[in-house]
Amino acid sequence: MIIKKQYFTWFVILIIIASSGWTIAQDLTVANLNQTDLITVLKSDAPKGEKAITCKQLAICGTEQSVPVLAPLLADEELASWARIALEAIPGPAPDAALRDALGKLEGRLLIGVINSVGVRRDVYAVDTLVLKLDDENAGVASAAAVALGHIGGEQAAKALTQSLADAPSGVRSAVAEGCILCAEWFLANEKTAKAIKLYDTVRLADVPDQRHLEAIRGAILARKSAGVPLLIEQLESEDQERLGIGLRSARELPGRDVTKALASELGRLSPDRRPLLLLALADRNDSAVIPTIHEAAQSSSKDLRITAIEILIRLGDVTCVPILLETVTEDDTELEQAAMETLVRLPGKDVDKDLVARLPQAKGKLQQVLIELAGQRQISEALPAVVPSLYDTDSGIRSVAVETIGIIGQDQQTADLVKLLQKTNNSEQRAGIRKALLAVCGRCGVKCIPHLRPLTQSRDNELHMIGLRALAIIGGPDALEAVKSAIESDEPPVQDEAVRILSNWPNNWPQDSEAGQTLLRLATSAEKMSHQVLGLRGYFQYIRGTEKLSNEQKVTRVVDLLPNIKRPEEKRLAIAVLAEAPSSSALELLTTFAEDSAVVEEAYSAMVQIAGQDVRGVSMDQRRQVLKMVAEKSRNNGIKRRAQKTLSGIR
Repeated sequence: MIIKKQYFTWFVILIIIASSGWTIAQDLTVANLNQTDLITVLKSDAPKGEKAITCKQLAICGTEQSVPVLAPLLADEELASWARIALEAIPGPAPDAALRDALGKLEGRLLIGVINSVGVRRDVYAVDTLVLKLDDENAGVASAAAVALGHIGGEQAAKALTQSLADAPSGVRSAVAEGCILCAEWFLANEKTAKAIKLYDTVRLADVPDQRHLEAIRGAILARKSAGVPLLIEQLESEDQERLGIGLRSARELPGRDVTKALASELGRLSPDRRPLLLLALADRNDSAVIPTIHEAAQSSSKDLRITAIEILIRLGDVTCVPILLETVTEDDTELEQAAMETLVRLPGKDVDKDLVARLPQAKGKLQQVLIELAGQRQISEALPAVVPSLYDTDSGIRSVAVETIGIIGQDQQTADLVKLLQKTNNSEQRAGIRKALLAVCGRCGVKCIPHLRPLTQSRDNELHMIGLRALAIIGGPDALEAVKSAIESDEPPVQDEAVRILSNWPNNWPQDSEAGQTLLRLATSAEKMSHQVLGLRGYFQYIRGTEKLSNEQKVTRVVDLLPNIKRPEEKRLAIAVLAEAPSSSALELLTTFAEDSAVVEEAYSAMVQIAGQDVRGVSMDQRRQVLKMVAEKSRNNGIKRRAQKTLSGIR
């Protein structure tokens, strides 16, 4: 592949700029720039990459003094664009004069660049020259002139562009149309609306590319304001998808309440597939005048339109749409029901909550069920008095949703209601739902729930007893712990097993509860069942790790006392974890013993490295080095070996 010389040179310049290490924040700080010095660089034989950066800097600090040096660079293939960056930014008439002068001297790509800069500066004195360039044989030059005239705007530019539009070559016509549209925008900005409309209409009726048609159509609609509604509707009814798109965009942009009402009245006249699209556009206008139309659409015969309207109500609706949504949510249509329910859940406003609560006492059937569910999902605590009686409703669906809602908004008093319901229910699936709600309330309300749980913890129904124990485990505290400890003495094996399991996990949630530690120790050393001993031992190790009441030496002593009970690798690993977090000379000594077991040797080594890496009282520097050196030599775990070596190098 052959690279043209000029592009290669540009590539080199960009490389130089990138490799200079400068950033916009660093090299364009005005306080650090000196225009005289920069001009000197441009006059020198400095590399073109350096001159390019200098031009960029002059865009920040340059004045008319820089123009005579920058102007000659407009003819330089490699530096022209950099010079134009500076000339476009420098204030005053001098840059305009330099650019106008270059219009008569340059050709091709360099001329196109200068024309673009003239357009950026909106130099009205260049209009005559630019008009002549509209007939240039170079399509790029003619196109650039057309767009530049559009940016400049004004009567003369508009007239020239309009005349050119009729017979411009196909390669230039799009740019001429763009220039016309820009001129129309200039007319609008200068309150010459009639001329702007005429120019937009000229373009939209001309033989120009579709994109220019669409731009002109949008401009013609917006310029006409409310009188543009018929043209807008014409686009909404068009078979062309792009025209439909520009119509929907304009429907969002065209201001005025009368426009909102006019477009709303057209909704029913559009084809069914277009109605949801227009309704969405109307909703985006943020005009309250559209609310009645959305309400009406939410009750229409078209399912798609109804769903669209219902979804819109999430952001535009208020308490007035609640009856419509409640009616919809009770219909026998899953899609409509889901859409209405989601809107009711997300509909903002305390007045909506009050409205829903007020309807609940009189509601029956599916409406009652929906209102109870909404009370939960919207977390309406004021609905509790009306929801609680539904726990005993004859309809299983209502009972189920009432239980779920109580789980979300219920307070400690509702613990008693849920306990009573559990006692009356034998269905396992229903019990599971009630249990979930009960645990949620207990987790939220804490110790105030404990008195209400006694019927469960004293029940002869093993399942109920175990549910009570799980609730106590969530609540925690001395009273809850006492009830769990009592259950360990139960004559019912399932209850006893559940109590042991709960107690073994107690230190994870309540590590400071020393009473749990003592009970777990008794289980570990004297429980009749081996499974209870194992669970007790695991729980006790968790207690030792978490408690702050024991010193490191005391923790090691507790582990030593349990050595006769520590037989399986799983328990040894738990003991090693305790020792790793209790740095002391005795912990290191005991870890050396554990390291003799091949099943846990690497865990012991890892704990030894952890301790040896610390400044531990009673452990000398030499002892730490010896431990680390031994681990580095004997460990077969590369990660542990590297840790030992790294730690050893840090204490030499």
